[in-house]
Amino acid sequence: MLLKEYIAGSVQGLASVYGPEEARSVVLMLCEAYLGTRNYTHIVNPDFVIGEDSLEKLDSAMERLKTGEPIQYVLGYADFAGFRFRVDSSVLIPRPETEQLYRAASDSIGRRRRMRSAFGTTAVKVLDLCTGSGCLAWSLALSSPGTQVLAVDISPEALATAEGQDFKAELKKTGAVRPVFLRSDILDTGDGTPLSGAVAEWGQFDILVSNPPYVRDSERAVMRKNVLEFEPGLALFVPDSDPLKFYRAIAVWAGRSLSDGGACFVEINEAFGPETRKLFSGSGFSNVEVLTDFCGKNRFVKFIK
Repeated sequence: MLLKEYIAGSVQGLASVYGPEEARSVVLMLCEAYLGTRNYTHIVNPDFVIGEDSLEKLDSAMERLKTGEPIQYVLGYADFAGFRFRVDSSVLIPRPETEQLYRAASDSIGRRRRMRSAFGTTAVKVLDLCTGSGCLAWSLALSSPGTQVLAVDISPEALATAEGQDFKAELKKTGAVRPVFLRSDILDTGDGTPLSGAVAEWGQFDILVSNPPYVRDSERAVMRKNVLEFEPGLALFVPDSDPLKFYRAIAVWAGRSLSDGGACFVEINEAFGPETRKLFSGSGFSNVEVLTDFCGKNRFVKFIK
């Protein structure tokens, strides 16, 4: 079969799952992964023929896509901040918006490293709460060699995925410090938890980052099938009766773990920008700001201890 024919037929085959443009993007991603083609190959080389073995693999993947399974799970990976992460149904697929959170935290790390280099002081330390796939933890560690990252999640399956990310080559090349992964429930802010013990052992952190669950249960009605049926609800949803419960816990951990002048960066529900800002301001933090994403929606809050 010609590549151009396969693309046309597959886009039509995904019509019940995606709109035309998104379906086309998904099919081109699939072909790139399985055939090594580019998104223009079928145009510049209209006679490109797909071999039988490759066609069989493509068809098998398409059957999964037709059920609504995200392309990232079908391929087994997602790209984030210039790194490729292994993903499966144990973790959320890293979103482009979260890259903005990474860049804000990375910029803050860079400023601190430059300030400290003149005095030969200690490395920057980062606490990542609700790490999921580990995309923030690994990206911050790899992009800022010497930075020490403690990454926390309640899900053993997510932690296995995060800890199992294969960055051996990058660690060797950059001399970066491998993140440390810890299972703990951040909602339990009492003493005697694994996280409280780790905070005592690590000492104070310079940066706290978190992309916690923040989608209200009532928002399920407007969410797409490929998110609802395939991505882990544990990492997504909070009750309508208490949509900010994770941010109250983050405020506690920020107060206990951040050094004076330490910075916190969190992703939020766009519907609760002012409320989240008020929560952190009321907890005694300074310079509390709500930041928008590239769509102009309230998506992040940052503050200083």
